[in-house]
Amino acid sequence: MTYRCFELDPASGTDIKENIYESLAKKFGMSIAQAKANTQHMVQMAKEAGLNYQMDTLILTNTFDAHRLTMFAKKHGLMKEMAERILRAHFIESKHIGHHETLAELAAEVGLNKEAVEKMLASDEMADEVRADERTAQQYRITGVPFFLINKKYALTGAQPTEVFVQALRKVISEEIVVLNNDDGMSCDENGCEIPKK
Repeated sequence: MTYRCFELDPASGTDIKENIYESLAKKFGMSIAQAKANTQHMVQMAKEAGLNYQMDTLILTNTFDAHRLTMFAKKHGLMKEMAERILRAHFIESKHIGHHETLAELAAEVGLNKEAVEKMLASDEMADEVRADERTAQQYRITGVPFFLINKKYALTGAQPTEVFVQALRKVISEEIVVLNNDDGMSCDENGCEIPKK
């Protein structure tokens, strides 16, 4: 699995005064109570997966630099670890993932060189890679996350139960394995190919 960059609100600033409920209420034209109820559903789903989301203390911020860091980690074979560490810091630990100091500390925790990360964050390095992912999302008409794209052909949107993924993967496997020749052709495996005797 490969993580891709997607910003929910690219125009947002680094230091946002609103909390998550106020932001959702304003964005979707709902009451604070409705925003809390909708968020509670996500918290419950996270809890069922063993995650303890702390929405009351979650710090909203611009995530562009966090995405740059994830792409930097990808170059060093640590994309999955970096993405998961940032998500845990944001949703569970209420860390400010818009601040470079926070991101550098998180990067060091997963094995990246802290000084190299600080240097990268102080530049515009990895910005083009993030924007390329975001352009790809636009081409696929992706407007929200989570969004799962399988073989550039099948899509699952939103948080889904495990069984939905299992069914989707079974469908992909059944449709993707197509025999293009008959039994008279050569047979190949990891040991090489065998030409049938005529």
